[in-house]
Amino acid sequence: MSISPLARPPRAQPYGFSLGGFAALVALIWSLLLPLPAVAAVSLHPVHLTPIATMSNHLNATAKDAEGKLESAYGELTGDTGHQIKGKAKQVQASGMHALEDVKQGAKEAAENVSDAAGRLADKAK
Repeated sequence: MSISPLARPPRAQPYGFSLGGFAALVALIWSLLLPLPAVAAVSLHPVHLTPIATMSNHLNATAKDAEGKLESAYGELTGDTGHQIKGKAKQVQASGMHALEDVKQGAKEAAENVSDAAGRLADKAK
């Protein structure tokens, strides 16, 4: 008994997922991880959103810190002081990047607070 080449059994999907099912799973995970902004009908306090650039700079600093830790650990494992020093230097650079972003964010918040206070004072003067 021979099987005709046209009568092939259906292909099994890897891990039991079809491409559509995988896309749906990715969409579900993405929707759970993506924070949606909460909108209030009335807000007594202004909402201060962190700009994307600031978050990006913090992520860059965090990545630089992780890179420095890995390079330093590699240097310790291999006994290469050059990699140890480069790794520690990257960690110091990352600390400086974090500090700079924190100072920038603090200055922006202080400026917003002054602006809000001036606005309230102007409203009272009317």
